[in-house]
Amino acid sequence: MNSLPLPQQETATATLVRTRRSRRIHVTAHRSAGVWLVLAIVLACLTLLLGLPVGKLLLAGASADGLAAITAVVVGSDARALQNSLLLGLCVGIIGTAVGFITAYAQVFLEFPGKRLLHWLTLLPLISPPFAAATAIITLFGRRGLISYQLFGIELDIYGLPGLIIVIAMTFTPLAYMNIRGMMENLDPSMFEAAASLGLSELRTLFRVTIPMVVPALLTSFLILFVEALADLANPLVIGGDFRVLASQIYFAIAGSGDIAKAAGLAVVLLVPSLLVFVIQKYWAGKKSVITVSGKPAGAFRPIRSRSVRMPVLILASLWMALVVIVFGTILVGGFVSILGVNNTFTLDHYEFVWRLGADAMQTTLLMTLVAAPIAAALAVLIAWLVVRHFQRFGRVLDFVGMLGSAIPGTVLGLGFALAYSQPTYFLGATVLPALAGGLAVGGGSAAIIMVFIARGIPTGQQASISGLKQINPQVDEAAISLGAGQLATFVRVSLPLITPAIVTAVTYAITKSMTTITAIIFITTPQTKVMTSQILDEVDAGRFGNAFAYCTVLIAMVLVILTLTTLLLRRLNRSKRTKQ
Repeated sequence: MNSLPLPQQETATATLVRTRRSRRIHVTAHRSAGVWLVLAIVLACLTLLLGLPVGKLLLAGASADGLAAITAVVVGSDARALQNSLLLGLCVGIIGTAVGFITAYAQVFLEFPGKRLLHWLTLLPLISPPFAAATAIITLFGRRGLISYQLFGIELDIYGLPGLIIVIAMTFTPLAYMNIRGMMENLDPSMFEAAASLGLSELRTLFRVTIPMVVPALLTSFLILFVEALADLANPLVIGGDFRVLASQIYFAIAGSGDIAKAAGLAVVLLVPSLLVFVIQKYWAGKKSVITVSGKPAGAFRPIRSRSVRMPVLILASLWMALVVIVFGTILVGGFVSILGVNNTFTLDHYEFVWRLGADAMQTTLLMTLVAAPIAAALAVLIAWLVVRHFQRFGRVLDFVGMLGSAIPGTVLGLGFALAYSQPTYFLGATVLPALAGGLAVGGGSAAIIMVFIARGIPTGQQASISGLKQINPQVDEAAISLGAGQLATFVRVSLPLITPAIVTAVTYAITKSMTTITAIIFITTPQTKVMTSQILDEVDAGRFGNAFAYCTVLIAMVLVILTLTTLLLRRLNRSKRTKQ
């Protein structure tokens, strides 16, 4: 029985709400000097990492030659490149999302032998260099391919749009798989039990319950793959043939004629749809949520038994697994034979070549990655702290700017770095920074490459840290502050230990992304600073596929070792946390 009349209850509740709100306002309104110092550091870093390169790019694109290039691409003679890019993005988005849905559905709703193998095979393209699959596809399905010509006697022309769709969709399908699978696992199993009790068949449940419930994930996956296809440069260079896209046109404008203004104009055109899709994905599709009846999933999914559902899904999933096995098996075997398909004699020459001429590249890549990853993770966590705890309105802008590292196509970002840091940076007539990009720059151009790694590594860690901080009750911080701890000390001693898994995730992703990237650094790599992905691309360009396969295998092995170590670290942290609880 209630001890207070209703009006008094409302008054007490309102007072409690006002008290909490006033405490929260007290915490956020009276920011310490440490908070402002962190904000200044973050803004300075974001200006150097994103503001200056993008600003220089826009200025170059706004020149007379840049505007002429924009006009030619939009309505003139070069419009074909824009149309090709949009067509490629559309095809990759549809096919990659469909494959991601099938593999995620099989993983969540079906029971079958090899289920765990399907999971790891689906993720495998994510940790490989972007053009590794393209090289293998050419070897398998080219005009003299192992399967197309030597097995079936068909001279296929895999270059162009068909090859690009296969390779890019395969490369980025893991992103769709992880996104859709995450939403499927959060669905409430009771909905499917209710559908079954109402007499709905499992096939009709798939189309009338499952698919409508994961539409937000499908839309988000499509948009992500669309942008990735627009931005990809390495695969169009390897397997694009005469099918020119905007990213490759930017590269040829620089490498072929040295026309920086034209390249900047093309980059601006590429930037517009990418940012537009990013805004739609983040602020529109992100708000689309699935509300289940119980709010929290309870129980487990009952495995699908219907053959009309199981057979098509398993056949398509098996075809996907077979394609991944064949492609990455080709990469592995190709490094141990002289010329795969021509001279299949076992040899270690390719690995001796990699060790002799690629050891520097491996060491340099690993060193730059290990420098960039902690910095990217630290910036990601600081941005998340400012967004969640201190600047709720301005934080939206800060969150948006931090995410630009992944929203801006790698080609555009790399060109911006080349424009911004090939010369010393001046402010009010004084030299602020020496040249950071190019062979004559500080550290042989390694500083600019590390900065690109940092910019590309921030977004995922930022989102993971924001999610982690939002799960911590603000009253925990308020209690620490009321006991006399400063805001910065509270963050370091209270919040950081609670989001350790998010920090490990941020470092892991930054390492993986840095070691496999090529598009964003292709304009700023130098002979003095050798990067593994650049070395692989050189070998592919020279037709030495065996060396390229050996490089790819070593790179994948290095990434797998890092992922294994971080997984073990995460398990140890979780076990330690459960022990303390």
